[in-house]
Amino acid sequence: MTATRQGTPPYRDPAAPVDARVRDLLSRMTLREKAGQLNQRMYGWDAYRRTPDGGFELTDALYAETERFAGLGALYGLLRADAWSGVDHTTGSGASDGAELAHLVQRHVVARSRLGIPALFVEEVPHGHMALDGTVMPVNLAVGATWDPGLYERAAAHAAAELRARGGHVALVSALDISRDPRWGRTEECFGEDPYLAARLTEALVRGMQGAPAEYFPADKAPVVLKHFAGQGATVGGRNSAESELGLRELHDIHLPAARAGVRAGAAAVMAAYNEVDGLPCSGNRALLHELLRERWGFQGLVMADGLAVDRLARITGDKVSAGALALDSGVDLSLWDEGFTHLEAAVERGLVSEAALDEAVARVLRLKFRLGLFEQPYRTCPSPLPAVGRDLSTALARAAVTLLHNDDLLPISPATVSRIAVLGPHSGTVAHQLGDYTAPQRPGTGTSVLDGLRQLAPPGIDIRHAQGCALTGGDLSGLPEAIAHAAASDVAVLVLGGSSARSAGTGFDANGAARTAVSEMTCGEGVDLAGLRLGDAQYALLDAVVATGTPTAVVLIQGRPHVVPDTAAALLTAWYPGPWGGEAIAEVLLGLAEPVGRLPVSVPRSADRLPVHYNHKDTEYGGYVDGSAGSLHSFGHGLSYTSFAYGPPRLSGHGVEAHITNTGRRRGRSVAQLYLRRLRTPVWPRTLELCGFRAVDLAPGETRTVAFPLGADFRTAVPPGTVVEFRVAASARAALTAVPTQSFTAPEETPL
Repeated sequence: MTATRQGTPPYRDPAAPVDARVRDLLSRMTLREKAGQLNQRMYGWDAYRRTPDGGFELTDALYAETERFAGLGALYGLLRADAWSGVDHTTGSGASDGAELAHLVQRHVVARSRLGIPALFVEEVPHGHMALDGTVMPVNLAVGATWDPGLYERAAAHAAAELRARGGHVALVSALDISRDPRWGRTEECFGEDPYLAARLTEALVRGMQGAPAEYFPADKAPVVLKHFAGQGATVGGRNSAESELGLRELHDIHLPAARAGVRAGAAAVMAAYNEVDGLPCSGNRALLHELLRERWGFQGLVMADGLAVDRLARITGDKVSAGALALDSGVDLSLWDEGFTHLEAAVERGLVSEAALDEAVARVLRLKFRLGLFEQPYRTCPSPLPAVGRDLSTALARAAVTLLHNDDLLPISPATVSRIAVLGPHSGTVAHQLGDYTAPQRPGTGTSVLDGLRQLAPPGIDIRHAQGCALTGGDLSGLPEAIAHAAASDVAVLVLGGSSARSAGTGFDANGAARTAVSEMTCGEGVDLAGLRLGDAQYALLDAVVATGTPTAVVLIQGRPHVVPDTAAALLTAWYPGPWGGEAIAEVLLGLAEPVGRLPVSVPRSADRLPVHYNHKDTEYGGYVDGSAGSLHSFGHGLSYTSFAYGPPRLSGHGVEAHITNTGRRRGRSVAQLYLRRLRTPVWPRTLELCGFRAVDLAPGETRTVAFPLGADFRTAVPPGTVVEFRVAASARAALTAVPTQSFTAPEETPL
């Protein structure tokens, strides 16, 4: 390709098509420069240090890395802050100077590149940008509990804008893992146990972060790397990075729909998971990454390896050089901290992988850089979004996720009958345990605990007493007498229990950031898998003692996975790591200032030894145990309101399924109507139920509304011609089992519904 009339290389011409610019730039690159574009070797926090005057300086480590590859393909975690990185408010960059740091690094990278190729700055955005002063949102399990893709889309858009305002480019976001075993410490990163719900929320994530599909990303949008592809939530025993026993049908039915939805929505990238499928690790699985993802699905984006996953392939190939070649040939485009991709130049020269395969991967990396506009404006940032907007969105998500599981007419707390409230428990007066894993250090005073929320929102004249009662972990009962005294002297007790993913400086970490030795009160998060699902022993002692006082007790669970807690209290509600302002949202629900509108995104087991309990199991006899029920304690989709609803029988309409829903109570409320498919005759053994639609409906007392569920392309793809099905509309999966179905329906070649 020739230069433009002005003598500028065509890849520098912003008016040229992206693919033409990529081809021109690729033709000018050496093998060493190409290999460099596929390496993401450094931990970003090792690229800089604070200077005595409060500025930043670059490190020798960054100089060596850019010298090694004549530039830099991508840099992970430049703005990351947490216990693993050791970055805090004294050593890292905040909202006021994050962009300054990013620009300093980018100027160095561009200067060291012969062709002026900028780097991609890749950041963790699991529930908000994981950087100092970033807005922390509720974790994914809480997002799943909202059943509200529209609200999540707005929150994702805000997170993308914060990332771009700091100078970051690419967002790593968990979305694809399906929770099938709550013992897994990363359950909090899942949208839930259901593929349909996860697919709808993944679409919302992509739309919010990336905006409408276009050749170039707007300045306030960020390309998304969807994690993890695929099947990582199916690890045996709920153990992180363990093997997966997945047949192809289970993989396609349960673990791939969210990824398929994300690809259709235009996701820029996916991350190959750690797990293996039928003996092949995902990062070395050509059938998964190339034949399925690229050829069958038509995915044209980037595939990134998970941290150090490429080097693990040496167990198959014999050494790290051939491990890198296998990953590249299988479809991985960009490494993460591995040594294997540093030897790609040698791998090509030795014939282990073709230069054509290398060029394809480099082209995908370059295409993303062009789509971000980095060649024209390598130091561009968007204006910082207003912090108040982020707080409002975080609180709105938390409020929508609060799920009422059990209520013996205790909630909402009525000021007419209550003059003293005892707020008790290890979670009651702290914000730290509301935040979830992958969270940056928070500035003092950030957030609202349940105690804070009740004190701020309770009507004047209500006396609020507080005692912690016990710690999250262990059996120390020294605080029990004070808690019992407060409970006995109160009209209502609010007992806040749960788990924690809060990491500390004493946490031991693996090289990929997973917790190796959980210390203090950490009971959840990456690397923190549990053999059982019980809370700390002292929490159960506190629960029993408070209930025994006879004071009506509402238990609030703040957790990252479903723990086993008996329904012995008068009320039980759960909030899945609701973020800094989750205490405010919980207090609103307790006091009746907001309705409990959350619905369970996972089934809650009776005990760990009854697993699995997900609702969409195969439709076999599924008998119980001789010594106990095999069913869940609370089913997928369950959630109570402060009013009541009646569901009329569903009927087939011209374009889908319809049902009448009536508010039969005395308060306005929201019900989440859930459409379930039941296969009566099918070419393969069916599941008991399959969620295939949901609609939230707000109703005044006595109001009736018709809820319609269109059945579109997803239904036609999932239900082969000749399959006989029926539909059920209900408020939960368990309710759907006994709900009146539609008449049976045989799917034709072209479904006319």
